Amino acid sequence: MSSILIKNGRVIDPATNHDAVANLWIENGTITAIGGPDRQATEIIDARGKLVCPGLIDMHVHLREPGREEDETIASGCAAAIAGGVTSVACMPNTEPPLDSQSAAEFVIQQARRAGLANVFPVGCLTKGKMGQDLSEMGGLVQGGAVAFTDDGTPVTDSEVMRRAMEYARGLGKAVLSHSEDMALTRGAVMHEGAESLRLGLKGYPAAAEEIMIYREIALAEITGARLHILHVSSARGVELIRWARDKGLPVTGEASPHHLLLNDECLRGFDSNYKMSPPLREKKDSAALIQGLKDGVITVLATDHAPHSVEKKMREIDQAPNGIIGLETFLPTCVKALIEPGHLTWPQMIAMMTLHPAQILGIDRGTLKPGAPADVTILDPDREWTIDVNKFRSKSRNCPFGGWKVRGLAEQVIVGGRIVQRSSLLV
Repeated sequence: MSSILIKNGRVIDPATNHDAVANLWIENGTITAIGGPDRQATEIIDARGKLVCPGLIDMHVHLREPGREEDETIASGCAAAIAGGVTSVACMPNTEPPLDSQSAAEFVIQQARRAGLANVFPVGCLTKGKMGQDLSEMGGLVQGGAVAFTDDGTPVTDSEVMRRAMEYARGLGKAVLSHSEDMALTRGAVMHEGAESLRLGLKGYPAAAEEIMIYREIALAEITGARLHILHVSSARGVELIRWARDKGLPVTGEASPHHLLLNDECLRGFDSNYKMSPPLREKKDSAALIQGLKDGVITVLATDHAPHSVEKKMREIDQAPNGIIGLETFLPTCVKALIEPGHLTWPQMIAMMTLHPAQILGIDRGTLKPGAPADVTILDPDREWTIDVNKFRSKSRNCPFGGWKVRGLAEQVIVGGRIVQRSSLLV
């Protein structure tokens, strides 16, 4: 029988409101106890001065496989996740071909098993081929392992199709994850529409394009009773719409990404495509509103929207370069810089947004250290200072705007299913 004792660490488990220095016991891949005296174990880890928390969960990740393996594979994405202290990812279905069938979901899970690193939970398409017309094989997708549904990357423009998708998702007990964008308003857009886009002469993406669709999704969630999660919220009014829905008691949640908290549209002044994403970097007031939404509990999830693109693709002129940046390996320190260092959130609050809350939305048995749970654990040094070096990333891509940043907070040891998959940081 294999056993691991993690001793002397500050154990934080938001699911059980535990926050104290304690021993954590793992036996045969399962959490067996928090607390209690030292006893014999196969392996002992001294976590003095460290935080011991449930393995981090990133519920918004693009792994590109199948179809775009030059950007990322399931194996390289899982390696990047582990390097960043992330033990579970939910992968978006905008692959080539899209994840719109039972066999497609099963393929992802099998590839993740072969990699033997992070847990991968596929998210299935809402519509066949992500075309926004006919519903996907939603029941088959769930049988194949899909944990939620989305057409992320493109919205479902037909409101009747979206209504039926929500009804089916509710019947299957799964959440709908919405990419909220009115594409008639964003066609050809490069960056946020505002004073900066006017000054730079670049086509703008108005915040209204996001907000119009968030309102529609909330209205459809209200009449269907479906659980709705708004992906990558980026605007101040988007936060207020989610606040309004939650005040009405609707099952609506939202997520924020570190780049929308730390960066803004002024970053595009150098025409660097590593600052080009969808939804775009908006104004400082939008970042402030997102942070306030996190503080208020209106936005309950932190997620990266990890979107790898090969160097060659991101080197194109900014209006031709694809949207998106990678984020798995910088997830923890960028959240620390945006939320912990300024005093906006406590460690237990932030860890809940990176573990418990995404697990609840996805309905997966992760995100907790309570006895009986799978032993996914991240041991992190909250005070470790280091410099982000994209050349040390495990991801196949390098499209990161945070290269050279001096940051604090580092995942040092990572355990997945009771197996130590990282014994020291891969990033320093």
